[in-house]
Amino acid sequence: MASFAATTAPTPFGIFDSEKDFKIDADSMVTFVKRKLGDDILSVELTNKQIWMSFEESVFEYGRHVNEYQAKSQLGNLLGNSMNIPTNDDDTLDGGPAGGESKFPRETLEFLMRKAEPYAAHAATGGSFNVHSGSITLVHGQQDYDIYEDLYYDVNSVATKVGDAFKGQKLRIFEIQHFSPQAAYRFFDTTSAINYMNNEFAFESFTPETVFYVLPVFEDLLRAQQMDISNRVRRSNYSWEMVGKKIRIYPKPTVESGSTKKMWIRFGLPNDGLSPDIEDSSIDGVSGMHNLPYSNITYEVINSMGRQWIRQYTCSLCKELLGLVRSKFGSIPIPNGDLSLNGSDLLSQAQGEKEKLVTQLREMLDSLTYDKLIEGQATEAGNIQTLLKTVPIPLGKCITIG
Repeated sequence: MASFAATTAPTPFGIFDSEKDFKIDADSMVTFVKRKLGDDILSVELTNKQIWMSFEESVFEYGRHVNEYQAKSQLGNLLGNSMNIPTNDDDTLDGGPAGGESKFPRETLEFLMRKAEPYAAHAATGGSFNVHSGSITLVHGQQDYDIYEDLYYDVNSVATKVGDAFKGQKLRIFEIQHFSPQAAYRFFDTTSAINYMNNEFAFESFTPETVFYVLPVFEDLLRAQQMDISNRVRRSNYSWEMVGKKIRIYPKPTVESGSTKKMWIRFGLPNDGLSPDIEDSSIDGVSGMHNLPYSNITYEVINSMGRQWIRQYTCSLCKELLGLVRSKFGSIPIPNGDLSLNGSDLLSQAQGEKEKLVTQLREMLDSLTYDKLIEGQATEAGNIQTLLKTVPIPLGKCITIG
């Protein structure tokens, strides 16, 4: 019998052909399979290459399931990372993303932060998209303005209509800087009439340079909020309303002849997730399970538990292949009768064995994902605490955990 190492192209893909452990087990696998299928009693119509092919497929199948369950545990930590596609000049090796298999990456919050980033961008306090600023020149007595026609934005130091600078794009208005002075300034202003109103709230007036009271910050905030509400109810106040692309401001502008007053507006543009304003190489990185940097798991790193599963699965594949071979003929004529073949029985047995092996592997891997390990450790810690409560503690002693 020709050995695996001495055979040209012994497996279809040749992924593991150069691995020492695979070579050794490949020759043993031929003996194992043929004896399991009864070759010592009745010839097994399988060639060595067919058995080695089944062996290679079994390693592929085992690696696929392991990588799938590793992806469940690690996907959140790998999204956006480099796919790490190696330059492959060897015709006997697989291409595609590689390097992440059999590794235990550090936990990160990148996925969580990326999911939360749009909320910061919408509030104009962060994110990956710029906020722009433009101004509307106010006209005496004119309250209504068209944002796309009257709002101007600097483009290369040239004031340009927003409607021309960002043609066909809907603006998102973040802030309209048209408001009365902040309540906090009026609160500490000794000359402001607001100090007379303080008496209504039992607040004392403040003179910044002569008397200052050290108070909790929350008290200042509450007072400022009360004063702000009072301004809105009891005093005329700056405000605005916007409908569609029109904005109306209150009160009417009072611009003196020959002078210019502007109202500034901060706005953003529709966000293109594939083209943010900040360059981000992670957009071209790992985006899902299909391009995780997981290549075939090398046979030499698979432990005894995995190799035993591979042996059993290889035997089932060979039994299925033998069943297909024998199913080509229902019987073979012999002198004084026919010899019936058991192709259909072999196929049925092989299918059942394969399904059982895959189910067992999936159930085991499912119980070993990172979230399940955390659940198990939490349960174990709770059980230890419960047990320790039943242990008698001598006087002056204690039991510590750690």
